[in-house]
Amino acid sequence: MELEVDENDLKAAGAEIFAEGGRRGIRIHGWMIESRRHSILNSSTLQEWEQKLETSHLPEMVFGENALILKHFSSGTKIHFNAFDALCGWKQEALPPVEVPAAAKWKFRSKPSQQVILDYDYTFTTPYCGSGTIEINKDLNGREISEETSDIHWEDCKEQIDVVALASKEPILFYDEVVLYEDELADNGVSLLTVKVRVMPSSWFLLLRFWLRVDGVLIRLRETRMHCVFGGSANPIVLRESCWRESTFQALSAKGHPFDSAAYSDPSIISQRLPIIMRTTQKLVISS
Repeated sequence: MELEVDENDLKAAGAEIFAEGGRRGIRIHGWMIESRRHSILNSSTLQEWEQKLETSHLPEMVFGENALILKHFSSGTKIHFNAFDALCGWKQEALPPVEVPAAAKWKFRSKPSQQVILDYDYTFTTPYCGSGTIEINKDLNGREISEETSDIHWEDCKEQIDVVALASKEPILFYDEVVLYEDELADNGVSLLTVKVRVMPSSWFLLLRFWLRVDGVLIRLRETRMHCVFGGSANPIVLRESCWRESTFQALSAKGHPFDSAAYSDPSIISQRLPIIMRTTQKLVISS
């Protein structure tokens, strides 16, 4: 989605838009927020990923070069989202395969001549909620380098993202949505991991969403939201809320909701119907 941005709004916020190749983004209040969008991985790179992840199964469409990157210049704090790290999370969590109706099992086969046993999580469900590191950009002699020194530290907190402030009529200076991977589960549903970001004069906000629908069987929604207000203090604070929701079609039907998969095409609309199975709130205090 290309966003028409008022130059006066950008100037008033002290922001700068940039775009080159598959990269586009914004520099604002000491942050660089950048999205990268490219085509799906080619077969040779997919094989490399399979070796690194020790698997012979990957989603149908892996956008391995797609990314969302948020970097705080003065501290070197870098929060980023990419498909490889998300799939590492899938491999580590290693959920048992979702049971599908017997008639559909034959569709989950890699080659028509083979009968594949579902002994892995073919939904590619991931606990991933983002990656983060501290990057040092200069050595002792002032020369430009880029070195990841440590992981960033999130701590549990009781603060919550101010959804009322986010709903205010503030101009959006930058917006993008990046797909990390997608699989149509052999026409039996959808497995989709996306991250979207919007930047306003007062803050940035992002939503990482894993959306799964196994038709007639299961719906799973795992969302992570992050919000950072500009200029609130010398040390910026990023709030992170993760919420996992899940339900079977049978349980939804028992509550009077439709059983038809077509009624569950938009996770934003049906999320409130799904019971919460896990919720966490954390914050990252950035030391400038």
